[in-house]
Amino acid sequence: MKIYHNPRCKKSRAGLQYLQEKNVEHEVVLYLKDKPFTEETFKAILTKLGKKPLEMLRTQEKEYKANYKGKEFSDDEWIKIMVENPKFINRPIIETDEKAVWGDPVTNIDEIL
Repeated sequence: MKIYHNPRCKKSRAGLQYLQEKNVEHEVVLYLKDKPFTEETFKAILTKLGKKPLEMLRTQEKEYKANYKGKEFSDDEWIKIMVENPKFINRPIIETDEKAVWGDPVTNIDEIL
């Protein structure tokens, strides 16, 4: 199990703490630092999540508002934008080989345990 984590994010820290409290073995991926996503891998995660790119887009980011707000893009274009700007991705994402969940609220994580 992997958790795509941003230590500066309160919701992401809560998700990590939730996994630790449940004694779930997990790998922490610091996705802003390690940049683990390619367009293909992020598309696969979205499929596991059962979500479209816009459902996982953080629209409150300053760079989003300055460069993308109000513009229309295809799903593939949004995926490319989000991979290039990983802080635009909602967090935390918890992933197994078969499934992924967005850990907000943290009780969503129970769906994958």
